Amino acid sequence: MTLPNLFHEKPTKLWNERMVKHGDEIFTEERLLMSDKVLDNFLNQLIALQETKHPEHIMKAVEEVVVRFNEMNEVNGYFIETVEREELADFIDKAARLAGLDIEDDEDITEEWREW
Repeated sequence: MTLPNLFHEKPTKLWNERMVKHGDEIFTEERLLMSDKVLDNFLNQLIALQETKHPEHIMKAVEEVVVRFNEMNEVNGYFIETVEREELADFIDKAARLAGLDIEDDEDITEEWREW
């Protein structure tokens, strides 16, 4: 698995399926597009950082994506619930590990900044 592969494994894919197939009204096209844009930016940042593998730079990218989702969640009716939180945190963790961040298996790297 590589970071570029994660562009096809974003949690928004699952969210879209829940919206379309199950009529989950917590999601909208706008929320999904905003979320995709933020995740794409995060992945692009990590790809750029992958060569250096500086943990502090990777964690800064993690902080930025978490804070951005905090802002979007608040402005958009708190659309990140328990399932979405777990999917999003797992995705961020997986991406950070692929970028070279060495973290414990049970460590939640989003917790420090997460409000969702």
